[in-house]
Amino acid sequence: MENQKVQKKQYMKTDLNLLLECLKYQMDCPESQKEALITIYSICQQNKAGCHDKKKDYLNDISEYFREIGGLMFINDLAKSSVHCIVKEAALFTLGIIIESNVYCQQSLCTSALFEDLILFLINTDSGVNLKRMSVYVILVLVSNNSNGQTCVRDTGCIGLLLQLFRTTLSTFEVNLSDENTNQCYQLWSSVCSTLCACVNNPQNDNQNICCSVFPYAKEWLESHTEPEIVRPICSFVGLTVANNLYVQKYFVSVGGLDTLAKVLIKLMHDSCMSHSSTKLAVVVTKTLDACIANDSAMGVVLTKYHTVSELLKLLSNDTLDTGEKISIILTIGHCTEVCVVSLHQEWNMRENSIK
Repeated sequence: MENQKVQKKQYMKTDLNLLLECLKYQMDCPESQKEALITIYSICQQNKAGCHDKKKDYLNDISEYFREIGGLMFINDLAKSSVHCIVKEAALFTLGIIIESNVYCQQSLCTSALFEDLILFLINTDSGVNLKRMSVYVILVLVSNNSNGQTCVRDTGCIGLLLQLFRTTLSTFEVNLSDENTNQCYQLWSSVCSTLCACVNNPQNDNQNICCSVFPYAKEWLESHTEPEIVRPICSFVGLTVANNLYVQKYFVSVGGLDTLAKVLIKLMHDSCMSHSSTKLAVVVTKTLDACIANDSAMGVVLTKYHTVSELLKLLSNDTLDTGEKISIILTIGHCTEVCVVSLHQEWNMRENSIK
């Protein structure tokens, strides 16, 4: 069995060498280059799956081998130099798969120069939506769980461009996902949301303070939409941006964000017979509410006028929720009521002192 694994691994290395040669000698044949890139990322996707195997599957170092033979840098250069859009898109997607599958590949490509190249793809008026999506995907895998990437995305100004895409990619009031053009723009916007989440998380960093600048826009989206396709990405973005950051939490409250989340929760709770999707979405909103007040329960006073605790108790009684979801709701109720307990305690102490 072990011999079979070694043999298969050797076959894959041979395939990668041949595919790299194919890329180099098919510069005038974009379709052939695209096919070669598809085969390369198919091999590396297997590597990605193998990386999570506790037995350290034989595929683990395939992406690293491709980097060692110069394949990673060649594809990086190909993405910049090719005049064919289909090659650029396939090259960027292949880069993303390889970076995602191997941390050494991630670190070797995590440079200001690559971020600057990706910025050019995003601002170029000739870039189609799909090419922009591929560019955003590469940014996503560069910053995921990578403090160096999160610093580069900030220092190069790339994060400012992502925030601009967050604001402008979709029309606030027209989200018809059945329309092909709108759906493509939505996919780009959703990718931007995921990338911004990765920019501020694990480890949490100064990007949180930068990203909060689009909170007013996030608030507008939440005021206009209760569809899961809109609410989930925004809640993830807001929740991670405010996490353990009191300054950002206070800013979100100051722009009316907490009020808006409370209203969205009410809308979802009052949805026709509380559909299963609305229930699940209400839990997502609840977790975001909790992230906004976790470090200063006094901000939860905003929620009292919306009877948020009562709504949360109704949600808690829903039989379709799992244990983890119920615990999240209970924690949020605790943070919402904590300020009341503190106030009652202070009032009790004042009364005792006046009696003495």
